[in-house]
Amino acid sequence: MGLAPKVSIILPCFNEEASITTYLQAIRSVITAERLDAEIIVINNNSTDGSTHILAHEEIQDPRLRVIHEGRQGYGFAYMRGLEEARGELLLLVDFDESYAATDIPLLLDALIAGADLALGNRFSGAMHTHAMPRLHRYIGNPLLSFLMRRFFGTNVRDTHCGLRAITRSAYKQLNLVTGGMEFASEMIIKAVRAKLTIQEVPVRYHPRTGTSKLRSFRDGWRHLRFMLLYSPLYLFLVPGVCAVVLGGFLMVFLYAGKLSILGTHFIVHPMFVASLLLIVGYQLITFAGFAKAYAFTHLGERTPFLERFFARYSLEHAALLGVAGIAIGFLLYCFILYKWILSDFGSLDEIKNAVLGLTLMVLGIQTISAAFMTSMLGIAER
Repeated sequence: MGLAPKVSIILPCFNEEASITTYLQAIRSVITAERLDAEIIVINNNSTDGSTHILAHEEIQDPRLRVIHEGRQGYGFAYMRGLEEARGELLLLVDFDESYAATDIPLLLDALIAGADLALGNRFSGAMHTHAMPRLHRYIGNPLLSFLMRRFFGTNVRDTHCGLRAITRSAYKQLNLVTGGMEFASEMIIKAVRAKLTIQEVPVRYHPRTGTSKLRSFRDGWRHLRFMLLYSPLYLFLVPGVCAVVLGGFLMVFLYAGKLSILGTHFIVHPMFVASLLLIVGYQLITFAGFAKAYAFTHLGERTPFLERFFARYSLEHAALLGVAGIAIGFLLYCFILYKWILSDFGSLDEIKNAVLGLTLMVLGIQTISAAFMTSMLGIAER
C-alpha cells in the first residue's frame, strides 16, 4: 500500500451525479497546485442516480481516489465511515455539491498545521453568493442555531453548520462521534468543546449548490436543536424544574403552616393545589434532565467527573427506598385523615391541607422510584 498520505479529503455522495466529475477535477487541481500528499475518499451513500457509475469510472482513472459504499443512510454515517477509512493525519470534510470552493481547502489545512485541532469554515465571514443560501437559513436558521450553540456550550463558533471543515486524526479519536444524521455537524463541535480542543474558524466562499438539495429545513433544524438540548438539558429541563420546585416548595410550606398574605390578600387552602402542581411538574423536569445526562453519558460518549462518580456510586435500591419513604409518609397522612373521619362519626372534615400534602408526597415517591429504574436502565451500558 505504500506510505500513508498526510491528508485525507472525504466527500459524502448521495445522488450527486451533476457535480462529481467537475468537483473531483477541482480537488485534483488543488492537490497538484499545493503539492499535497493527499488521498480522496468518496463515501457512496446509497446513490440511486448515475453517481455510482461515474464514481467507478473516476476511481479507475485516479489511484488517489477510493470509493467506499456505506449502507446506513445519513450524513453522519457517511462521514463516520470516511473518517474511519481515512489514512491521513489531517482529515478534511467537504460537501460534494460544489457549494464550497476547492481552492479554500488549503486554508483549513493551514489552520491545522498552525496548531488548531478543528478548523471550521465560516460562510458568513467569507464571500457568500447572494443566492447560495435560502433566506430562511441565512437570516434565521443558521444564526439562531449558531447562537444557541455559543450560549449553551460556551464556544465562539459563528457558523456551526458549515460543510467544509478539517480535523487532526488525534483530535478525531478523542470525540467518539455517534450520530448518523445532519446533527453530526453539531456533535463534532460540541464534543470538541467538551474535550477542550482548539477550534479555529476560517472565512470561506459559498456558492449555489449543483444539483438538488437534500436538506429539509425544519426537520434537520429540529435535529440539530434536539441534539443540543439533549446534550445541554440544563436549559430545557433543569433550570425550569428547579424554579418550579423552589416556588412550589415555598408555597407548600407557608400555606401548610398557616396563612400566606400577599398585598393584603390571604391565601389559605386552595393555592396548595398550585403548589402541588409546581412541585410535581418541577420534579419531573429535573428527572428528565437526569435522563438526558445519563443518555449522553451511556450512549453519546460524554465524560464528566460528576457523571462518572454518579454511576460509580448510584444505587437503584437507595433511590427506591427514598421513594418508598415518600409514599409511606403520604399514606400515613391519609390514614390519619381516615382516623379523624372515623372519630367524627363520618361527618365533615377540614383536612384539605393534609390531603394535598399526602397526595404530593405519594406522587413524588412514585416519580422517584420510576426515575430510579429508568436511570438504572440507561446506565446498564456502563456497568
